[in-house]
Amino acid sequence: MKYNFDEVIERKESYSIKWDGLEERFSKNDLIPMWVADMDFKSPKPVIDALKNRVDHGIFGYTFRPSSYSEAIINWLRKRHKWEILEEWIAYSPAILPGISFIIQSLTLPGDKIIIQPPVYYPFFEIIKNSGRYIVENCLRLYNDKYYMDFDDLIKKVKDSKTKILILCNPHNPVGRVWTEEELLKLGKICIKNNILIISDEIHSDIILNGNKHTPFAKISKKFSLNSITCISPSKTFNLAGLQTAAMIIPNNRYMSIYNNVMEMNRIRKNNIFGMVALIAAYNYGEEWLDQLLDYLQGNLNFLIKFINKNIPNIGVIKPEGTYLVWLDCRELLNNFENLDNFFIDKAKIALDSGYWFGLPGRGFMRINIACPRHLLEKGLENIKIAVKNIE
Repeated sequence: MKYNFDEVIERKESYSIKWDGLEERFSKNDLIPMWVADMDFKSPKPVIDALKNRVDHGIFGYTFRPSSYSEAIINWLRKRHKWEILEEWIAYSPAILPGISFIIQSLTLPGDKIIIQPPVYYPFFEIIKNSGRYIVENCLRLYNDKYYMDFDDLIKKVKDSKTKILILCNPHNPVGRVWTEEELLKLGKICIKNNILIISDEIHSDIILNGNKHTPFAKISKKFSLNSITCISPSKTFNLAGLQTAAMIIPNNRYMSIYNNVMEMNRIRKNNIFGMVALIAAYNYGEEWLDQLLDYLQGNLNFLIKFINKNIPNIGVIKPEGTYLVWLDCRELLNNFENLDNFFIDKAKIALDSGYWFGLPGRGFMRINIACPRHLLEKGLENIKIAVKNIE
């Protein structure tokens, strides 16, 4: 069927953080919300139909994960990413961040160190600090409007015996890199040599743009699979974040046993019934919707790049290879980075993610979410254009 991504769906008063949380985050509620990483599109019809059917059943008691749950995950990874996994590698988590937190708590000790690669998804900072571990920053390097891993810096930092884990963001949020197999191979070899476990957050792995190709880190080799834990979820792909469902792919039996023990200790055993139903339907029947979505997102990205280049040339676009998030270089827009928030909130009337949320290397940048009807994207960009003109 043909999906209409231009359809405007009212999201106010739907308990949406993106729309109803503006006042709490920005102290204003009259902004165009283009910040939180969820989409302003309906989920695929097969997912909605499956949820409706489950609601109509009317009984929502204790559940277990049927074989169709793991089969849906296995088949999806095989079909979309040519990655063959086994059922016994699949562990449950209510979402990816709790899963990463459980892994850190179970496989490291307070005082140990965790590597992240800023500018990077800001909750990584929080879960490391909250667990009593220390952050080690292996900052990405920006060269010719493209980010790269700093392997020389990484080699120095992995030598600390207190450093136990590296959290890989693949594809990377917010800079949009889809790491190549060559880059991942180099990263993996460094980590194996220095006994660093890799947690690979691949939640955006299905949102790939511009003809790029996602490589699951654990797919590269058996050694890599045994030295990694991969985090996946249909939440970004099919706009299901509110249903709280994710899977941890853990090929290493020892790590799987430790992870399951921690989940058991915290009495986290059963899926949310609606999250499970949605996952099965999305992975089994959502591919047609996803392919149309990717075409629409590519169109939005092309529109944004053309608009900014023509109308706001003092904002640079770091062209994403994946995700529906675009990293905007606003360092030439204002001399005082601290004023960027005020500019976008008070002058442009648009809510974006501030670059410094993602670590110090993000200062002077902003993240914009383009997963919305194109007319809304155009309206947001027009607001920025007018605000920039008024300060020149």
